Formats: sequence, structure tokens, C-alpha cells
Amino acid sequence: MTDHEKPGRLAGAASLLGEGSARSRIESFMVMDVMRAAGVQEAAGRSVIHMEVGQPGTPAPEAAREAAVHALRHETLGYTMALGTEALRARIARLYKDWHGLDVAPERVVVTTGSSAAFVLAFLAVFDAGDAAALPTPGYPCYRHILSALGQKPVLIETGPDTGWMPTAGAVAQAATRDRAKGLLIASPANPTGTMITHVRLEELVDVCRQHGMWLISDEIYHGLTYARSAETALALSDEAIVVNSFSKFFSMTGWRIGWMVVPERLVRVIERLAQNLYISAPAIAQAAALGAFDGIDELQANRSVYATNRALLMEELPKAGFSAFAPADGAFYLYCDVSAMTNDAAAFTKAMLQETGVAATPGLDFDAAHGRRYVRFCYAGTEADMAEAARRLQAWSQARRQA
Repeated sequence: MTDHEKPGRLAGAASLLGEGSARSRIESFMVMDVMRAAGVQEAAGRSVIHMEVGQPGTPAPEAAREAAVHALRHETLGYTMALGTEALRARIARLYKDWHGLDVAPERVVVTTGSSAAFVLAFLAVFDAGDAAALPTPGYPCYRHILSALGQKPVLIETGPDTGWMPTAGAVAQAATRDRAKGLLIASPANPTGTMITHVRLEELVDVCRQHGMWLISDEIYHGLTYARSAETALALSDEAIVVNSFSKFFSMTGWRIGWMVVPERLVRVIERLAQNLYISAPAIAQAAALGAFDGIDELQANRSVYATNRALLMEELPKAGFSAFAPADGAFYLYCDVSAMTNDAAAFTKAMLQETGVAATPGLDFDAAHGRRYVRFCYAGTEADMAEAARRLQAWSQARRQA
């Protein structure tokens, strides 16, 4: 009998190996679990309205797709430079002139495999294993999960209505002194709340990071998706800020997995070495499409207009279904709803909602372990018809629950 035929020996070896490293024991990204459950419902023939995943319901702009076709037909599509193609880096740099009036050197731009790779590169570049980094909560769960997987320590700063859903300078100073946080990560517009930071608050956070020698990492992935005022970039206040952005949201290119960073000049070579070893380069086909996407801005602005319509529709219709307490939805494409009047278990609530209405949404626990049981996040990046149908289903469900 060979070793392959000796299950006892193999089982013993498996028990010695364990179930993976300690760093791998991070929590799941709950929104992906909800998406899987919604997929099961669809596979069974049910109609599902997807409001759980934070992605546009539209494809990449036509100009991006045409650029990809041209590249497939006429280019080798091999490795690019680790920092990205010169043409794409230059065009991204120009975006900061177009949107913010800033001159950003293309040499400071790093093209990444989605914003996810950008966070890995940023955290590895400026934090050592065991270092702490301050994050707002509620917030995008993968920030803390990536930090944990890298052997670093997320320090959560609680936010809410009383702080404008953004960290305060005092709380950041406390994280620096009490928790020895080496950096601060902020997001504006934020996920899951859709809230945007004010100019005054951003100035305060830049100042407190400077005073305490902390790195400032600014997630600006939802820039371009605002409804009352334009978003501000941290680069306007500090050349030392590390800015992360992506083609996923405004540019409607989630599955292309292409993002970017703007980093201080002294970090360019640091991040280049990391990128060379971890990723070699972002996919050449995605870089070609991303460059083309800049010729589709009119199409993308039309998408944003749909989101604005959906936002207005849901803010009027969801209160009729009992969803009446929202965080300020300044930007992005989310409504973060306090559902404590209806449930103290948002996970069970959203599970029942999916099963009984076919509307998929994400429980707040994904974003806030302390208070998320009271919240549900709805993404309104789908079609206007889908958002209207979701509101109708939820209103009928709410009425049936009241009568039961």
C-alpha cells in the first residue's frame, strides 16, 4: 500500500499542519457571503434585486471596451513596468488637474491590481509587523482584515452621528499616544455611510497626523460620485499623504481589477520593489482599458445621474417601509440605515429579507462589529426600475410584517 492509500498517515500529517496560519484566520467579507446566498436564490429561479454588493450595474464605458479590443488585436499584452504603463500613469496624474486643479507628477502614480493591491502595498510600505494603524468604524471591512493578515494591528476609532461619521482629531491623537498607531486611514465618500469629510475636518486630520508623525492614507475610490459638493483629495493638503483610488466605482470597471495610488516621492521606489515581487504588474489588458476609459467621461457622468435619481427615489420610498434613519448619503452609492426600530439582529433580518422579498442587502456587522447589528447597507447602483421594484417589495413586506 502506498502513502496515498494510507488515510491514517495522511490524517495525522494534516492534523500536524493545522488549519492554516494564524494570519489567515481573518473574518469573511460578509458582503460576498450575501452575494453567494443571493446567487443560490437566483439559481433556484427566484428574482433577486442586488443591493448588497458595492458595484455599478453598468459595464465599463464603451471607450474602455474598445481600447481593450484594440489591445487584444494589436498588442502583445505582456508584463508592463511594475508601476504601470507611462501613458496610464500620465493620464491618471492629469485627472488631479482636471478634478482638483493639482499638478501631480506622473512618477508618483502607481498602477495596481485594484485598490485591494494598493492597500496591501501601502500597508507593507509604511507599517512593520506588529505596528498599529487607526481606522474609522463603521468602515470597509477589508481594511482591518488586510492589516490583520499582514500581522499588523487595526485600531478602531468609533464614529457616528455625533462625529459626522468621521474620526475626530482628538480621537486620532489618542490612537497615536495610547495605542501607538503609526498611521490613519480615512475614506471620503465613505463606505458604508456615503458620508464625506468636511474641509475643516480634513485639515485637522492632516495636522494631527503631522504632529504625531503618522502616515495618512486616504481612500478616494468614490471620488466622482457625489451629489451636493465635490470631494476633496488629501493631496491638496499634504504631499505626504498616500492616496488610493480605483477604476471600479466611478469608472464602472470592478471586474477589470485596476486601481492606482499617488504616493510621496520618497516611497515610489519602496513600493516599486514590493510591486515587482508581489504582482510583477497590473494586467496589461486592464491598463489598456483603463486608459481608454478616460474618453468615456460623458457616459460615466450619465451613470452618476442614474445613481442620483436612485438615491432620491429610495430616500423618499424606503421610509414608507420603515427604513427612515439614514447616515448622510453625500456620495458613493450607499444608504446606511438604522433598523433598530425593526430588529436587533441585522444579519437575521437581511437573511429573511432576501428569502421573503428577493432583495439582497448587507448587514451592518460587516462594517461595525460593535453596533452593526442595528444597521443595514443598501447599494443603489442598479437600474432605476430595480430600485423602484425593491422599494415596492420592501413596502409590501413591511406591511405584511406589521399585520402578522
